[in-house]
Amino acid sequence: MDVKESTSRVPATAKRRSTDLTEQLIEPFSQLRSEVDRIFDYFPLKMPNIRFPRGAAVPAIDMTETAKAFKVTAELPGMDADNVNVSFEDGFLRISGEKQEQREEQEEGYRLAERTYGSFERVLELPSSVQGDKIKAKFKDGVLTVTVPKDEKALANAKRIAVERG
Repeated sequence: MDVKESTSRVPATAKRRSTDLTEQLIEPFSQLRSEVDRIFDYFPLKMPNIRFPRGAAVPAIDMTETAKAFKVTAELPGMDADNVNVSFEDGFLRISGEKQEQREEQEEGYRLAERTYGSFERVLELPSSVQGDKIKAKFKDGVLTVTVPKDEKALANAKRIAVERG
């Protein structure tokens, strides 16, 4: 067996080179994002006992779509509606808030004083087919629900495209 024959049997991988300039410009950022995502995917496994301070967490948000609207639900336990802000500008829905908590206990030979503060902000990009002037927000039992109606003209122009076989 000569060298030429044996090297042809060795599996090799080559990085694909793109001729598209846009893809070449985006590739380093895609790699960076993949690395950051990978780091955070394994973060809890490497440091299981880490504790984040109360108020530092970002609220869980769900976004669902119906035929006539988008519905955004944010879990904000322990918060008050007066400390939650919702705004819509240039196609972005911004939900932010602040939570301040103070607790004091005092007994004979014992005094406890805790103060926590936390703020958050979530920004969601919405499709251009929404009616920003008709957005409604409701806060009840620590849950914020934002209803974003779809534009009726866009709904009227929507049509189903048949998919052909073969």
